[in-house]
Amino acid sequence: MNMAESQPTAEFYRDTLDILDARKIPVLVGGAFAQKYFTGVSRDTKDLDLFILGSDLQRAFEALNRAGYRTEETFAHWLGKAFDKDGVDFVDIIFNSGNGLCKVDPTWFDYAPAGEAFGRAVRFCPVEESIWQKAFILERERYDGADIAHLLRAQSEKLDWPRLLRRFGEHWRVLFSCVTLFGYIYPSERSKIPDWVQRYLVGLFADEIGQNVPGERICAGTLLSRAQFLVDIHEWGYRDVRAPELMSATELREWTAAAEPLAETSKP
Repeated sequence: MNMAESQPTAEFYRDTLDILDARKIPVLVGGAFAQKYFTGVSRDTKDLDLFILGSDLQRAFEALNRAGYRTEETFAHWLGKAFDKDGVDFVDIIFNSGNGLCKVDPTWFDYAPAGEAFGRAVRFCPVEESIWQKAFILERERYDGADIAHLLRAQSEKLDWPRLLRRFGEHWRVLFSCVTLFGYIYPSERSKIPDWVQRYLVGLFADEIGQNVPGERICAGTLLSRAQFLVDIHEWGYRDVRAPELMSATELREWTAAAEPLAETSKP
């Protein structure tokens, strides 16, 4: 059964939202609940994803702790958790992405659509930011490509494409891969992606054909998977693009160490 359909779980989620609202902490609902809002696709979920500003994290923890809920700073660079009083259900409190690239900023709230969840008014993560974050999740044990394809199928004609392109910025190749795969997945609906977007991305790609970036040898694969490109860093001499701009050495060690059990269980 979907845990969110359980009455105690839904009550915990509502209470969490009410507590944060009472402290005037801006919150956006993401994850499976935002996916359903944008695409109509329902799926089982083990938790509720709430997005907040990093500057609000400690205030959120204080408010939830006073209500009797246990909180933890799971990963200092992007994620905290709040657990119900039985320690069974939990809420992910997210203020960045695992790779450190997609920081929650005030713009997320400026473009957040209003809706309803758990019988109360909420705002959802904008579809542009949802795509932006999901596009960098290409782990061995988790890949969000289907979510992105479903978002593009349902929302591409409503997307703020210039803003989405700005979000990706120099990482436009990652968005290009999503657009390319969309046309492969849905060949009869390729026109859902605006012509100008496709031509713009193709133009950027054409300009770089055969052009190596001079200077230091870097590996951006670690932005897509925290474990699968470590050989590039530790044995082949590439610099990890996450350090030091996006993550500290301590944060990198903790984030990488947490991936090792997942990588082992996903081996065929």
